[in-house]
Amino acid sequence: MSDRSTIEWTEATWNPTTGCDRVSLGCDNCYALTLAKRLKAMGSAKYQNDGDPRTSGPGFDLTVHPDALRVPYGWKSPRTVFVNSMSDLFHARVPLDYVRQVFAVMADTPQHTYQVLTKRARRLRLSADRLEWPPNLWMGVSVETAKELPRVDDLRQVPSAVRFLSCEPLLGPLDGLNLNGIHWVIAGGESGARYRPVREEWLTTIRDTCQQDDVAFFFKQWGGRTPKTHGRTLQGRTWDQMPLTRPATAAG
Repeated sequence: MSDRSTIEWTEATWNPTTGCDRVSLGCDNCYALTLAKRLKAMGSAKYQNDGDPRTSGPGFDLTVHPDALRVPYGWKSPRTVFVNSMSDLFHARVPLDYVRQVFAVMADTPQHTYQVLTKRARRLRLSADRLEWPPNLWMGVSVETAKELPRVDDLRQVPSAVRFLSCEPLLGPLDGLNLNGIHWVIAGGESGARYRPVREEWLTTIRDTCQQDDVAFFFKQWGGRTPKTHGRTLQGRTWDQMPLTRPATAAG
């Protein structure tokens, strides 16, 4: 948990679970996997369970943390919270009853806005009608290449107040992207020593589709060896649109 976050599109992070496994190309250079290894070496109690080295790594085995469920109750002021920046709430090994407990905390703290992001879109869709969806929950799926576009179809069937896409790291064009029922799109390049460059036309095509469909667009970064290496302006401007705000007034 972090009471403040450097992620541009959120304000805080909350990790009621930690750890994950690789499921698609976007996982290859996972920042959370690298960070978990570092936290394990530092002795952090939440990152002592090692995952399968073929799909995960040191300190990154899927682990639930019931003691973390009380964290949001201690925040004095309202904030936007990225849930499980170090995991995936819809991982197959997270019990559905535990997901319900996480949702219940969100419902019980309506002063906060919660952002949940998953790559397990199929489980999300199949679980959706067995969950109570609080109005302060935004639900998103990761879409790194056109191969992951079916995740958007799964998300469309979820009764979340806000549905969003994280196209980061964007690793190819998203030809055929359908934004029907989607309220927000985040896009950005990869960062780190082994980053894979993003092309401007991939980004501008997504932005133009958002503008055409009146969907908020947020450009997070170009990426590079560090997240700030090449900045975050796209064709001379920043794009900081947020859902529930019309594009004409939301961009930076």
